[in-house]
Amino acid sequence: MADTERYLLGLDAGNTVIKAVLFDLDGGQVARCALDGRSATPEPGHVERDLTELWANARQAIAGCLQKAGVDARQVLAVGCAGHGNGLYMLDRAGAPLVGIQSLDTRAAGLAAELDAENGDALHAICLQKPWPSQTPTLLAWIKRHRPALYDACDTVLLCKDFITYKLTGERVSEVSDMSGCGLTAMPGCTYDDRLLQLYGLADARAKLPRLIDPAEIAGHITPEAAAATGIAPGTPVIGGYFDVISSAMGSGVVGAGQASIIAGTWGINQVFSDTPVKDPKVFMVSGFGKGRFANIESSATSAANLEWYVREFVERGKHHDDPFGFCNDRMGQVQPRADDPFFHPFLYGSAQGATCRAGFYGLAGWHGEGHMLRALFEGIMFEHRRHISVLKMAGVSFDSAVLSGGGSRSPHWPQMFADCLGVPITVAETQETGALGAAIGAALALGEVDSYEEGLARMVRARTTFEPDADMHDHYGQRYARYLSLIDAMRGFWESVPFGETQV
Repeated sequence: MADTERYLLGLDAGNTVIKAVLFDLDGGQVARCALDGRSATPEPGHVERDLTELWANARQAIAGCLQKAGVDARQVLAVGCAGHGNGLYMLDRAGAPLVGIQSLDTRAAGLAAELDAENGDALHAICLQKPWPSQTPTLLAWIKRHRPALYDACDTVLLCKDFITYKLTGERVSEVSDMSGCGLTAMPGCTYDDRLLQLYGLADARAKLPRLIDPAEIAGHITPEAAAATGIAPGTPVIGGYFDVISSAMGSGVVGAGQASIIAGTWGINQVFSDTPVKDPKVFMVSGFGKGRFANIESSATSAANLEWYVREFVERGKHHDDPFGFCNDRMGQVQPRADDPFFHPFLYGSAQGATCRAGFYGLAGWHGEGHMLRALFEGIMFEHRRHISVLKMAGVSFDSAVLSGGGSRSPHWPQMFADCLGVPITVAETQETGALGAAIGAALALGEVDSYEEGLARMVRARTTFEPDADMHDHYGQRYARYLSLIDAMRGFWESVPFGETQV
């Protein structure tokens, strides 16, 4: 590699995996390194991570990526980080981590319902979002009520990628896409608002919120300590970064009004971009990431997290498997779809339709095997994406094509299934690392290497394949989708009768 070549480092910090990906200025992937982290469930509904491990994995991923690339650290022009939204990451006054709560956490389900009943409409009028269990301010309010000593010790509230930015730069900063996405800013201005904090019961929390900047604004520079830990040159600029759903959409080619992005990752994300935010209380959230740039989002933790659970519990069973997700795709692909296939509700980590929703397989018969169960799981996840998209359509937000990203886009079956189920063409980007690429595009914009997001996407993003819908399969999925929704209604009484989070017999 020539010494004159220049690069951008994109980081993507999900609920489990942290990735470091080096790109050239045309979006070509040069090197990648990823590490899988561990989650803990200290109590039912609690999903946490060790922030010391998160930083250890981040610095190892960065160092590994740079080592694989074999480039001089001074050739890396800037760093951009994307991370999962919501959850709660807290630092004390000295900068030591206090807790890392992930966006799969449901401990605050009761409090979310309470806040919604008391102030849901008033909150939505300001932030275009109602309280929900793993929303950052709802979790912070839960900490204040149930862990007051921890709340008092908290000096700074951050999001996932903000913690990594802090470790890289020493700056306690966040940016508008993440903070608007977690319901902590007034919309459409994307600014902090004391009225919001009062409605969440957090009137005393304003000093705990970090400095707020634009995603493509430089947040700080690599410190000597971070340089020694990661191999990045000291003084390298680090941008504010992105809520990962925004970054992944950009990395797959979506940024303009009327464009749609579907992300089949740990969370199921369904978003349509616009120049003004949709103000419909049925729409889950709106994230702003620049002047006149908004993503109207319908999402829940009902996507590939369910497949990850299946792989962990039934394929790997604690042992190494060369390609567990490939195994699942192969088994599922051996089954021809039929009207009498079983169904699956992808509610292992809750549902936007109610805190009591639970997962389950239904309609199993003696002639069904593992492939049928996996097809049901793939379908159920896809159906929940379709249900979210129907909410956007009812709010007046529609689209005639979409891009699919996230781990689900790598399946040899899922993209075609989405095209058939939704009845629109589905495009998959060339790069699999759309979240990291989106963050790199933001870094290019911050440095002036491109003049706009549109120029950055035109220069750095390329499509791999477009899947056209099959009319017969669209009808097949339409009939099964109707049964899927009916089954949810039929199960509600049972779900509500199941004690939530109780461990005593």
